[in-house]
Amino acid sequence: MRVKKAIIPAAGLGTRFLPITKSMPKEMLPIVDTPNIQYIVEEAVKSGIEEILIITNQNKVAMENHFDINYELEMRLRESGKPELADYIHQIGNLIDIHYVRQKEPKGLGHAILCAEPFVSNEPFAVMLGDDLIVNEGKPALLQLLDLYDVKKNTILGVQKVPHSDVSKYGIVEPSHPVLDSADRFKIIGITEKPKISEAKSDYAVLGRYILTADIFDMLKQTKNGINGEIQLTDALKMMIEANRPVWGCHFTGNRYDIGDKFGFLKANIDFALKRSDLKESLIDYIKKLAKTL
Repeated sequence: MRVKKAIIPAAGLGTRFLPITKSMPKEMLPIVDTPNIQYIVEEAVKSGIEEILIITNQNKVAMENHFDINYELEMRLRESGKPELADYIHQIGNLIDIHYVRQKEPKGLGHAILCAEPFVSNEPFAVMLGDDLIVNEGKPALLQLLDLYDVKKNTILGVQKVPHSDVSKYGIVEPSHPVLDSADRFKIIGITEKPKISEAKSDYAVLGRYILTADIFDMLKQTKNGINGEIQLTDALKMMIEANRPVWGCHFTGNRYDIGDKFGFLKANIDFALKRSDLKESLIDYIKKLAKTL
């Protein structure tokens, strides 16, 4: 069965970006002038996804407004002689069919995915985490996972190698064999959430892209609440592996930014601005002047 639906969990409180996230969803924080979640949605569209479900909470209405049609704004832009900008704004509202459901309690990523069960039904589906912005000039990261799913027809986790000193920050997988190069696809025989450096089975971390089969819901329903009473997706994936249900790692290519981290957010803004013809030269000049004072 082809993967046609994607889930974007976006109900988190964004505490690492307070105070701005008191009034603005962290997913709407701009990379230059475009909210991060728009890049995630565009990646899904480029990968062939047909429908998206965004898991929200009561304070995330701004996301719904962003992906809606704003006829008054478009009319004013056209009247002021900005038809190209009006067309672009209209296009955002027509990117893809987007649905919304609220996660009424902050009970973790696993619980957020459970909220999507009626939308997904018995189909395989993608999960895309908004904190992970992945830039690839070629094939989108999600499409790389989908290509592997078309072959394996099993759960696929998007992974990349991280510095060994950072393994305690991620869900770390245990490959079934030594990974030879970045093109290697491997069966996963274990997964641990934020292991101690001395206990990590590899340096391969799960980084915000998943293709999950519908049996994940049964695993999530059996998962016991962990820290802060949250249901962890990693625990459900571990149960799936222990039940001998195949889970594969896809070492995707692409430059990944951790938008949930302030420094990662700043790096993304600088790199994206340097690609803009209207900003590049001014930014380079400023960086050169700034470098002389450091």
